[in-house]
Amino acid sequence: MNISKIHTADDGNHNRTIIPLSIIITTKNEASNIKRCLSSVQGFGEVIVVDSHSSDSTLNIAENLGAKTYNFKWNGKYPKKRQWCLDNIKTKHDWIFFVDADEVLTGELIREIAEIFTHPDLDKFAGFFVRGNYVWEGMVLKYGLKNNKLALINKDKMEFPLIDDLDISGMGEIEGHYQPIIKPNNNKYKIGQLSRPLLHYAYEDKKSWKNRHLGYALWESEMNKKGAWPQDPVIWREYAKRFIRSTSLRPYIYLVYSYILKFGFLDGKAGFSFALSRAEYAALIVAMMKK
Repeated sequence: MNISKIHTADDGNHNRTIIPLSIIITTKNEASNIKRCLSSVQGFGEVIVVDSHSSDSTLNIAENLGAKTYNFKWNGKYPKKRQWCLDNIKTKHDWIFFVDADEVLTGELIREIAEIFTHPDLDKFAGFFVRGNYVWEGMVLKYGLKNNKLALINKDKMEFPLIDDLDISGMGEIEGHYQPIIKPNNNKYKIGQLSRPLLHYAYEDKKSWKNRHLGYALWESEMNKKGAWPQDPVIWREYAKRFIRSTSLRPYIYLVYSYILKFGFLDGKAGFSFALSRAEYAALIVAMMKK
């Protein structure tokens, strides 16, 4: 059986299974999102919220819903927030699933994870990529550009790399848009791919979305100028990223890729709006690199 291709039946019983992994949700002022997120992570061995001294009710909501909570204050150096969690929180389990507060686990994804954790080949893997379906303008997009991140990892086998970005604004305390890597001398382990989706509620607050992505674009443009990106653990992804980062055609590539090649047009108006937003984000990066 190919562990990266597992599909499970929709029997509605995923909440009855305790999956031996620790969910970690990193937050800062996420009161509007955290309840929905926490409601979706039932059936796991441990749920942890690591909060950066929110000024809203994020921490109170998390505690009332039964999550373990920790406070985090970044000192401006490495490790950043997610690696700090791996280094400093004594989790019940070696397997960690990093979930953002604006993300929601689907029942299908939970069942897929549950089946993987019963598979005898699990110890051959260091981590798994998890796909995200964007919820855009109130609609779950089935097509177009997908988020795919290495969010389910074994903390004894993987770590976040140290990169030269401490003098770049935009990301701050959290690791940027790069993947964790397999620790040195652990190259015998494999990286898998989950097929079921994580929902990403990306666009409920348009002002917040735009401000956040202005910061991301500045960070990415400076990373490109420095050549500071760590290598992606999947070789074909690494070469694709190198090409995308080096070309001024990036906005057009994003638009065509999301709307046409990935059938975003089948999502109708929302599909076009989303593809256009990705192109606009890419255009910001290209413009910033010329400064």
